[in-house]
Amino acid sequence: MRKSDTTIAYVEPGSIASEAKLEAGDKLVKINGCDFHDILEYRYLTAEYEVTLEVLKKDGSTEMITVENDYEDLGIEFGEGLIDEAQSCTNKCIFCFIDQLPKGMRETVYFKDDDTRLSFLQGNYVTLTNMSDEEIDRLIKMRVSPINVSVHATDPELRRMMLNNRFAGKCYDIMKKFAENEIYMNCQIVLCPDVNDGENLRRTLDDLGALYPYVNSISVVPVGLTRYREGLYPLKPFTAETSRETIEFVEAIQSEFLEKFGTRLVYLSDEFYMDADLPVPEADEYEGFPQIENGVGLIASMREEFYGALRLLPKKQRSRHVSIATGEIAHKFISEIAREIENACEGVKIDVYAVKNDFFGGGVTVSGLVCGCDIIKQLRGRIKSGILLIPHSMLRDDDNIFLDDTTVSDVENELNVTVIPVINDGYEFIEKILDEEIEF
Repeated sequence: MRKSDTTIAYVEPGSIASEAKLEAGDKLVKINGCDFHDILEYRYLTAEYEVTLEVLKKDGSTEMITVENDYEDLGIEFGEGLIDEAQSCTNKCIFCFIDQLPKGMRETVYFKDDDTRLSFLQGNYVTLTNMSDEEIDRLIKMRVSPINVSVHATDPELRRMMLNNRFAGKCYDIMKKFAENEIYMNCQIVLCPDVNDGENLRRTLDDLGALYPYVNSISVVPVGLTRYREGLYPLKPFTAETSRETIEFVEAIQSEFLEKFGTRLVYLSDEFYMDADLPVPEADEYEGFPQIENGVGLIASMREEFYGALRLLPKKQRSRHVSIATGEIAHKFISEIAREIENACEGVKIDVYAVKNDFFGGGVTVSGLVCGCDIIKQLRGRIKSGILLIPHSMLRDDDNIFLDDTTVSDVENELNVTVIPVINDGYEFIEKILDEEIEF
């Protein structure tokens, strides 16, 4: 087992742990007589009506405390969210985006996680290459589900080549074991032209379909290539033509799955449709958006919300001028819905700017990878309003920092604007543009 620290960092006031007189600095030694090493084991062992905690108090004394939790969270936070360190990736994938980052960025940006616990807790995708048989059995025992799996290919030799890992060929066998034990999985395929597309993609989708319903959804996303690929595997970007071919290929398989399983099961990311200059499917074709956190269905979801919100706007005179910065690939869509607002709301003016990704270069056109330095460089002297809306996905997690370490304050100071991040939500998009709440 990896090194773990079960020292309590915080106790929620009024929680079960607080009522049991637990304090920050106390160490939780055992739960119901069992050792635990990470947050999953902690949650598994505390999911009982009556829980006995062996606690090493910060004064050095040991106490046995029994609590009744009524299946609630105890209200304990540890110094490390996982209790031990996150597992790093042992692969050298031919398409890895982190390997394509420039030097000199913040150290945390270069960390590659491949931790199944983060898959369950935060939705991260994992390759299953660094798991022992004991760890697999532990996940099954604890009923950890769903697990998000980066599959890419089910052919063992092809997957070993793509991940540059001799253990990568076992993935499908592990997935079959999960399915046999009723562990659900969401799957991701990073599609690389002339590598895992065509008949290789056909095999992968057929193999994953064979595990339905425990394979709950599959996303297919295009490989992202930056200009920092010197010495890396020679990959080709998707073109409008190859994107159209991929759409036609996958939509045929969707039809087969829909007839066989009653679900499309596999979904293409928005970039394919936008690169091909084809309409993004309607919201109902994404069947509840099981892969929206992976960039699949973002446009359809926002479009549906947007037109629902637009119908609720009261007719009145407004005076509002805002600017929007977005990535190149989303510029057309954002411009279209901005015009809809202008047409529906007299007195509203919206300027939409496509920001070219010079920082990463290559074929990087998505909004979430636009950096602050490019916004500053390209929009300096152009913005005529005092308000600049940006997609919240441009910022790291909950920080007001872009991927290049430029801060929101930097952009505000350089462009003399107020920056307002907006999540991918049609209602919030309209509310932030108009600076008013939509009443339902």
